[in-house]
Amino acid sequence: MQKTVHIIGAGISGLSAAVRLANGGYKVFVHEATQQAGGRCRSYFDAATSLTIDNGNHLLLSGNRHALSYARAIGTEAGLVGPARAQFPFVDLASGRRWQLDLGDSRLPLWVFDEARRVPDTTLRDYLALAPLAWAGTGALVGNTIPCKGTLYDRLVQPLLLAALNVDPPEGSAGLAGAIVRETLLAGGQACRPLIARDGLSSVLIEPAVKLLQERGHSVQFSHELRALGMANDRISELDFGNGDKIALGADDAVVLAVPPRAAASLLPGLKTPTKFRAIVNAHFRVDPPRDAAPILGVVGGLVEWLFAFPQRMSVTISNGDRLVDMPREELAQAIWQDICEASGVSGDLPPWQIVRERRATFEATPEQNALRPGPTTAQKNLFLAGDWTATGLPATIEGSVRSGDRAADLVLARR
Repeated sequence: MQKTVHIIGAGISGLSAAVRLANGGYKVFVHEATQQAGGRCRSYFDAATSLTIDNGNHLLLSGNRHALSYARAIGTEAGLVGPARAQFPFVDLASGRRWQLDLGDSRLPLWVFDEARRVPDTTLRDYLALAPLAWAGTGALVGNTIPCKGTLYDRLVQPLLLAALNVDPPEGSAGLAGAIVRETLLAGGQACRPLIARDGLSSVLIEPAVKLLQERGHSVQFSHELRALGMANDRISELDFGNGDKIALGADDAVVLAVPPRAAASLLPGLKTPTKFRAIVNAHFRVDPPRDAAPILGVVGGLVEWLFAFPQRMSVTISNGDRLVDMPREELAQAIWQDICEASGVSGDLPPWQIVRERRATFEATPEQNALRPGPTTAQKNLFLAGDWTATGLPATIEGSVRSGDRAADLVLARR
């Protein structure tokens, strides 16, 4: 008899677990509380711009092994596009200076030895000063581990760590920052080529997974919120969806709980989870980017941090955005548009726009909150946790989310 697994949550972590388990021979049932899959990684049609936009601008890198393996498994790796080399153009709005960081295509960080390829006005000694991050513990602060000042910090380290940790870097976990540095800058250009889902997150990372599962005879049910877990001895015995809708689990059945931390804690009283979160602000403008616009531009010295160029659209991401969540929308849109015009060379009045503010975008990547992230196993032998907020060793990223789903799936498969 085919073994069954119930995946609670159809975000990236839940879908990656579902696909892996379907490929492993399990009968998969996905239960999603909302009316759509994807969680915080999804696309939707926006009436204000008359465009399909993403709720957030998520950047992947060529070294994100789990995320790329997931895309390969659902047949959409070709939908992640980017330049042939790991090159990142930057502009400093305060000085007007522009430069390009060229990490090359090596497996080693040889670029730091080439003055023409590294950050302008930096020396090899500046990069060596980052070395303590590579082996820092998760309980240490970035601000106590490396110097958070100087040209290299302002032009590369601060933008990179702010985007990865979603907190002001000095207050972030040095261990999590170190994991990012090891998997990007220290891994050479071969691991750092930027990849973007140009046709939208849902069409590349979400809808194909749902379609693949359904075409293979698995179940993906929306508006199906789990209300309670029934427990017997040391296992989950029943799933209660309310109004008499209950599913009894067999002795060999398993459950992967891939929901946000607040929902997980309500279903599993006593579960330790992060309790503090930070916002991310994304803004989308209906405008044709300049012909020579880079797919992604790093912006220093302004409100905007990263500027993305899509067909008919320019979008920005602002991390650690709690200070902006209550700012009047029109005022915020005007301020962002001014930065876009300076950074990209476009001009004109404010075009059709949309602001997307995710108030609880990521857990706070501080040592204190990182210590509250649970591992994938629970006191119930057939219940496993997934999500970017679990203890993945990474901050809250797509790669961490897929990694958590893969890990939960592997633990289910190991039960056999």
